[in-house]
Amino acid sequence: MKISKRFKQTQWTIFGAGFCITCLFAGLYVFKPAYLHLLELKLYDTFLQQVHTPPENPAVAVVDIDEYSIKKFGQWPWPRYRVGLLLEKILAAGALAVGNDILYGEPDGSSPRIIQSLLKRDLNVNMGFTGLPEQLMDNDRLLADILAQGPFALAYTFYFQQGDIGAGPEVRLPPFKAVVVKEPGAGDIAQYLQQAEQVIPPLPELMASKVNAGYMNTGFDPDGVLRSVPLLIAWKGKLYPHISLATLMTALKGKVANPMVKVSSGGISSIRIGSTVVPLDARGRMMVNYKGPGYTFPFVPAAHVLEGRGELEKLNGKVVFLGSSAAGLMDIRVSPLDAIFPGVEVNATIVDNILKEDFIHRPDWVPGLEFVAILLWGMITTVFIGWTSAWLTLPVTLGLAAGAFAGGLTALKEYHIWISPFFPLLVLCGNFAFLTLFKFWFSERKKKFYRSAFSRYVSKAVVDQISDSPETMNLEGEEKEMTIMFTDIRSFTTISESLSPTQVTNLLHDYLTPMTRSVIKNRGTLDKFIGDAVMCFWNAPLDIEGHPKLAVQTGFEMLDALKGLNRIFIDKYGIEIDIGIGVHTGKCRVGNMGSTDLFDYTLIGDNVNLTSRLEGLTKFYGVRLIVSGTLKTMLEGEYLFQELDQVRVKGKTEPVGIFTVFPKQSGEDQELAEELAAYERGLACYKEMAFEQGLGIFNDLAERYPDTRIHRIYRERCTIFMDDPPDPGWDGVFVHNTK
Repeated sequence: MKISKRFKQTQWTIFGAGFCITCLFAGLYVFKPAYLHLLELKLYDTFLQQVHTPPENPAVAVVDIDEYSIKKFGQWPWPRYRVGLLLEKILAAGALAVGNDILYGEPDGSSPRIIQSLLKRDLNVNMGFTGLPEQLMDNDRLLADILAQGPFALAYTFYFQQGDIGAGPEVRLPPFKAVVVKEPGAGDIAQYLQQAEQVIPPLPELMASKVNAGYMNTGFDPDGVLRSVPLLIAWKGKLYPHISLATLMTALKGKVANPMVKVSSGGISSIRIGSTVVPLDARGRMMVNYKGPGYTFPFVPAAHVLEGRGELEKLNGKVVFLGSSAAGLMDIRVSPLDAIFPGVEVNATIVDNILKEDFIHRPDWVPGLEFVAILLWGMITTVFIGWTSAWLTLPVTLGLAAGAFAGGLTALKEYHIWISPFFPLLVLCGNFAFLTLFKFWFSERKKKFYRSAFSRYVSKAVVDQISDSPETMNLEGEEKEMTIMFTDIRSFTTISESLSPTQVTNLLHDYLTPMTRSVIKNRGTLDKFIGDAVMCFWNAPLDIEGHPKLAVQTGFEMLDALKGLNRIFIDKYGIEIDIGIGVHTGKCRVGNMGSTDLFDYTLIGDNVNLTSRLEGLTKFYGVRLIVSGTLKTMLEGEYLFQELDQVRVKGKTEPVGIFTVFPKQSGEDQELAEELAAYERGLACYKEMAFEQGLGIFNDLAERYPDTRIHRIYRERCTIFMDDPPDPGWDGVFVHNTK
């Protein structure tokens, strides 16, 4: 059959385009831009979620200073004598070694000797302890004596930039004792590792006990997920181990010879511990083979160990790590299998991987195989699209995609080797999309292909809605009842002036992350960031039952999170921040708003503006959370409400009742109940124009609660109205003429 010249030109044009596209993706594989690397990491997470298996007879366990233990024995940090007692009891339960995933970097302020010193220094008071043995006068000394008796490992933290943090040159840390084996062409091992500049070590008296130690640093991928951990870091020309490795070597002390580190011309290759070869990447990082979400390995509450009850047999014959999963202690990580993963369990997973020889690794030949797969998959699709009919192209492409996917999944599941199918899949998709487009263009010149839906930038929820209902891609939207929230950092401009632009960026990141997580967790939709402000809403794009309560709960969680954030901000930036939150429920227009070409999924309406005004009033009334009377009516009985005022905000003529809200405590807060009852009596007098009687009540409240601004506001108003009474038709509404 004679093939026309035009058809031959089409074939060779497709072949040339396919060759160029394949080379393009091969180049992207070599240089690997950050955004593609992140997508590849996400694919790895997906694979690991499919193939991970729970550990059988785990070799490790965790003693957890959890919320229950803190509630039982008091807030952290505990006195070091209690930590020492806990370590002794862990060993008594049969632990092979105990790694402390806790930094004991400062003296124990609860030591009797330190208390004596502080009282003498600050108050000139001489305090004595009757009947207290001398060895109990110094908790750190007591802990050091206990550490000297058992197989323990302590933790320290490296820093990788110069600054005022860290310790001086007198710090002595136990280096990693290993035999370094270099292949021809290999450089000094330290040049391949992360180089630490400073360290925050354990207390010198604790290290004087000759206890082993390792660093706590883990490192994260660019998306914040912890997939691999550096087992070695260089500092001052020597090698130092991760706390997991240090604990393992403590448990194996006397059982295996010094480890052997293999270095090739490309970097670190592996660590050999006894007969076990631990595969590492070129920079000394080990891929963590997670066995499940958080709490997959045995966890024993520290309180149970101290009380000698519970499942202490879980510790017998195990390498044990002491750490905390309590949210307030901030040792939470993001793993491929769990967004809230206890940091101490990462160490346990690493040790279990090594002892079970259960590794995920990428041998040196894997990149070459992936590169060949890119070229092969690219050219096969090019030939089939150019030289076969359309009905065969799709099955072949799908078959190649399934083969790449299944091959990567099988290699990870059966051989624990990560062979990424991401770029072969990418070249398949690229060739199929572009070459099919070329083929259609050549065969049907009048037909144009475009995908207008994806030229808009919308949130995931909106994309899902559009995918399910393409008819919603318009500018009409819908009117429905919504709960809206605005939050804002108070005096942020003033705060920004005291910080560098980088610090401001980091502060906003640290602040906005937990705030938005609370919104998402409570099924809200994040609308936008407006500088330091956050706008979010509930009941769209999907209907949410009980959305007013979810919004108020989010506000409480934000305020709780702010307490912990401020402790961090004081340490990092020397400042504290305060926020205002406004919440209101009402009818809004929600949908795609904007121009024909670009639009945003958002909501508009008078109730949105009102919510913004409510947030602005928090500073005036001295509260952090203001809700409207409408929302209060919906949640009557769910929370404690305090009426703040009846107001006309800027831009509205109708008065609005505004309230602050308190969570209902179990057993009720008697003092708060009394304060609110007295306040309501005073407010009733104010509304009835009994200003003298109201003044007496608010005077008493202002003296008893001098930090509560609302009492002072009504005291001032009563005083003014006593001198200049309002008109007989006065409705008690206060007018705010500013935002």
